[in-house]
Formats: sequence, C-alpha cells, structure tokens
Amino acid sequence: MRGRLPKIAITMGDPTGIGPEICIKALRDPKIYEQCNPFIIGDRNALEIYVEDDMDIEEVKEISSISPSPEKLLLFKRSQLSKGDLRPGNPNIQASKAMVEYIRYAVELAAKKEVDAIVTCPISKEWMRKSGFPFDGHTPYISHLCNSKEYVMMLAGEKLKITLVTIHCSLKDAIRGLTVEKIFKTVHITNRALISDFSIPRPKIAVCGINPHAGEGGLYGNEEKEIIAPSVELAQREGMDVSGPYPSDTIFFRAIQGEFDCVVCMYHDQGLIPVKLLHFKDAVNITLGLPIVRTSVDHGTAYDIAGKGIAEPSSLKSALSMAASISINRGYV
Repeated sequence: MRGRLPKIAITMGDPTGIGPEICIKALRDPKIYEQCNPFIIGDRNALEIYVEDDMDIEEVKEISSISPSPEKLLLFKRSQLSKGDLRPGNPNIQASKAMVEYIRYAVELAAKKEVDAIVTCPISKEWMRKSGFPFDGHTPYISHLCNSKEYVMMLAGEKLKITLVTIHCSLKDAIRGLTVEKIFKTVHITNRALISDFSIPRPKIAVCGINPHAGEGGLYGNEEKEIIAPSVELAQREGMDVSGPYPSDTIFFRAIQGEFDCVVCMYHDQGLIPVKLLHFKDAVNITLGLPIVRTSVDHGTAYDIAGKGIAEPSSLKSALSMAASISINRGYV
C-alpha cells in the first residue's frame, strides 16, 4: 500500500482567464482528494473573484505539511495583483508576468522533488510574448526550465492518445520541417513514455502519413516514401512495435477500436481534430520526455467567458487524475 497520495501543484494560468474559476470548481470535487493532494500556485485576489462563502482560502508556505480538502483552497501565493489587473477577460502585462512566474515556480518545486507533478491551467501565448518571454507557450518554456531539448506533446483521452511531430507552426512549415530523425525521435519518446508513464509493456504505435491516402504510392506526394516510412523502419529495427504510414482518414477509427495505443501525427490539426471530437471536455495535454511530470488542460484561456461562472472544469480534473497516475507509475510515491 502506498504511504501517501501524489502531491500536485496546479498553476493558475492567466489570472484574467478561466484558470482561477476552474481551479475552484475542480477542487470542490471530493473525488480529487482520493487521487492526489493538490494545491494552487497563483494569486489570492484572483481566486476571491470566484470563491464561494463556504470555502476558505488558506495560504501555505510549507508544502511538506499540506492537508487539502474540498472545504478549503490551499494557495501558494506568487503574485499580489490589483483589482485593475484582474478584470476577467482583459489580459494585461502584469497578469501575464504573474502567469509565467507560477509556471517557473512549479517547475522549481518539481525539480527539487517537493511535488510529484505539476498541472497547468491555460495561458495566452500572445500575452506570454507581450510580457517579455520569448517562448511559444507552456511546453517550450517548461522544457527550457528543465533543460530538456527532446520533448513531445501528447493529447490523451480514454479512447484516443496522439503525439505530434510538429506543433505550433504553419502547415507549410510543418511539411518542410519533417525529417526521418524528427519522426523517429517522436516515436521513440512516445514509446518510452507509454511504457514508463502508462504501464503499457509493449506499446502498439501507428504513424500517420501526411498526404491523402498516405500518398497513394507517390501519386499524391513522396513524403511517405522518402521520410515517414524510413523513420518507421528505423523504429522497427530498434525493436519498437510501430507501423505505418497510414492514411489519417482511417487510422484514428482503428485506434479507438483498440488496435493501437497511440497515433503519431505529423502536424497539429491532424491529431487535435480527432482528439477534440472525442474528448472535447476531458482531453489532457501531457509533455513527454521531461524529467518531471507535467499535464495540462486541453483548452485555452477562454477570455470570452471569463468571469461568467460557466467555465467547465472537466479537463482540469482529468489532468489531475492523469498526473497522479503517471506519478505513481513512475514510482514517485
């Protein structure tokens, strides 16, 4: 029997988005405390916009002795924003600098093993840049803090898991950026994570083509023959149970039927469209290849509904559950 539950730091995300609201809603669920010991890294004033009268905010300074419950929010305060900086749906420089500090501090705690995992609420890539941080979102910033050059983005739900060879770039740049080495590294990191983080002893991985009908033997493009197939063959020679390239209009159906544990996709929308079709409310973003456990909600800041009390916490609950599970599978607790 485990001696304790995984200790998880939740970064609030942009305080002017829906992050504070979904933190409160998720942490009202007693089932969360059966899986982990969570606390928030963020801003007290941002939480107080949404907190109900029957719930206390308790500021913590010693993480080793936290005792969370559905009746109180545990907060490690890393900013003290003014009311003017906390108008829901109105991002600004001060709030954006704060959201980056929450991430930095959470990674520091995970690196020092004071927490078992971090779960991140949504930030704005645009406002991250505007506030002076030259990173394209959570994943590259966290990998920079961890000094990890090889990382992979996974989107996961109960029925479908996908990983991405290229992430946030134009489709033209995604195609130009494909190489045998890059695809092989994605497959390799995916395979290793499925074993260590998901306890799948011998994962079955499918690799997508990029052209209609996976190129139709070169009729619709040569990327499959020249780049993707050689990377699959290289992975097979390394002993991985990998196959493809497959047409993307059929492979996801086969995966959700249980034929494959994960589908490696060549570009962002190729993978995210099927995941969000199946798991729009509960998909989890996981960064593979890091020395720490990091999961995230699979949605944005939703400035348009911030402050209206209608934000959905399902993805955050799933991210907490996934982070706890991975921490246990890695043997952290």
